[in-house]
Amino acid sequence: MHALKTLLFPLLLIGSLIGFDNLHAAGDLTRLTTTLPELRLGSEDSDYSLSQHEYALETGKAYQLKIIASGQKEYAFQAPEFATSIFLRKVEAGGVEIKAVTLTELEFEDAGEAEIFFVPIKPGKFRFYAKGLEGKGMLGYFVVK
Repeated sequence: MHALKTLLFPLLLIGSLIGFDNLHAAGDLTRLTTTLPELRLGSEDSDYSLSQHEYALETGKAYQLKIIASGQKEYAFQAPEFATSIFLRKVEAGGVEIKAVTLTELEFEDAGEAEIFFVPIKPGKFRFYAKGLEGKGMLGYFVVK
């Protein structure tokens, strides 16, 4: 075992000198985002509709999600368990870029939109919903593999 470690170290050193370490990643992977289908809260047909009820995600992959409120109701978008299982890069809303450690709620009092940029870091099935309107069908899931 000691002989293997003695041989492995010089090989790794030589490999890094000739560029093998560049094969792992190039650039900031949190900025190479995949755009998810928009999540629309409310529609012409129903104040209580969601355009998406499930998002399939992968850990370590960067995503951006635009959430659009119809303005027909006041919507408070929440996903508390999901928020603690992601790296939140930023939120963009109303021409403002917000950088925070976590996201508690996006409250839409009128029509509007916000875009979330994130990287899932923990697998699982996480609920998202419009607070208080889950029983009316405003409930969905982030499924992270």
